[in-house]
Amino acid sequence: MASLTIRKLDDAVKAYLRLRSAQHGRSVEEEVRVILQGLIEPTQIPPAPPHPSATDHATFNHGDMSSSPTAGARVTLIIGGGIAAYKSLDLIRRLKERHIRVRCVLTRAAEQFVTPLAASALSGERVYTDLFDPDSEFDAGHIRLARDCDLIVVAPATADLMAKMAQGHADDLASAILLAASRPTLLAPAMNPAMWSNAATRRNAAQLARDGIAMVGPNAGEMAEAGEAGVGRMAEPLEIAAAAERILRPAGPRPLAGKRMLITAGPTHEPIDPVRYIANRSSGKQGFAIAAAAQAAGAEVRLITGPVELADVSGVAVARVESARQMLEQVQAALPVDIAVFAAAVADWRVLNEGGQKLKKTVGALPKLELAENPDILATVAHLNEKRPALVIGFAAETEHLIENAKAKLKRKACDWIVANDVSPATGVMGGDRNTVHLVRRDGEDVTVESWPVMTKEQVATELVARIAKTVVAKPMEASA
Repeated sequence: MASLTIRKLDDAVKAYLRLRSAQHGRSVEEEVRVILQGLIEPTQIPPAPPHPSATDHATFNHGDMSSSPTAGARVTLIIGGGIAAYKSLDLIRRLKERHIRVRCVLTRAAEQFVTPLAASALSGERVYTDLFDPDSEFDAGHIRLARDCDLIVVAPATADLMAKMAQGHADDLASAILLAASRPTLLAPAMNPAMWSNAATRRNAAQLARDGIAMVGPNAGEMAEAGEAGVGRMAEPLEIAAAAERILRPAGPRPLAGKRMLITAGPTHEPIDPVRYIANRSSGKQGFAIAAAAQAAGAEVRLITGPVELADVSGVAVARVESARQMLEQVQAALPVDIAVFAAAVADWRVLNEGGQKLKKTVGALPKLELAENPDILATVAHLNEKRPALVIGFAAETEHLIENAKAKLKRKACDWIVANDVSPATGVMGGDRNTVHLVRRDGEDVTVESWPVMTKEQVATELVARIAKTVVAKPMEASA
């Protein structure tokens, strides 16, 4: 039973429960759970069925994912009234993937876009909508919702909700919770670009920032309204979940503190003419996730990315480029570093005879495109005599003979590790949120292969950075001068 609701209690019982819960520093709901559990003998409680292991992979050694830093964390998710509310349903799923308990609050306007039933089905918890709900307010439910959590997330955070927060209004359940909050709060603003750029909204955002409220987004892009585009799109659920995870992650050791780390991400676009280009389906999600994990581990991170629709990673220096040659220039300018991770899917070729004007289609004739090989960024850095990072890691995106090709690439490129993954269309890796990788490492004269189970790209990033940190600790590194 995910949540507990008790109806039709008389006033004396309510008063007793309030007093008892206050004495023990618990909510009324938690106090009732304690009372019920005390009435049942342990022998009367049937044992819980064994939880199936997330993976039974013999070669992967990271333990149960339920031991993740955010396991058991509690989030109160306030869903505001905007078209982006539909994304909040996916956000619930993303948070639960990180073993976070989610309790949802819907504003009246939010109920025009998503239903309490949908939010309840995904969260496994009761959904709250009314400040004057007799079933929850007998123990000041809005105070409980504000305090019985580790983080409050508002997504979408509409202009109206942000204005209420900035001015201290509390005329509905959502604003009352936010005014009573003593926990960290994360906003994901979402509104029309004209509303976001309005002077009143800018003042409210600045006031909220001064009040210590964290924000993720808004992003630039097309709006729900036809012909509208600009800054105002709500951050994607994965971005919000990652931001929440960073806030919830307990402060711990920063094993990469003092280390400089270079990461590449995304595709490159090689122009054919001013309109067309050669590209691939890389989304940049894996490289961005590695940058976030490395920054959390204390590294000074430089992220060089091709064209992607992802927001900059907080605390990371980001350079955005278009072509492979531009990416190589930025990589060389960033050296020396201690660790380099080349996760970008760099185009192998470019058009040598790039058109200055748009190429026209002519009947019975095809344009003659002469291709030239792009610079090999991974091999260029790995073969350096000076300024070579002490640890150089490449990625191998293959559709066949995965391990064989990864081992060959490790030798040919002269790097230290290869992260190999199958990017066949059936896997959904390119542009998707999950990945299955094999870590191929040089160990003296030998090459070892460690196969990992299916994980989110954030989990892959966390595990990879943990391996890097372990290597750094075991064998202190110094980049070539």
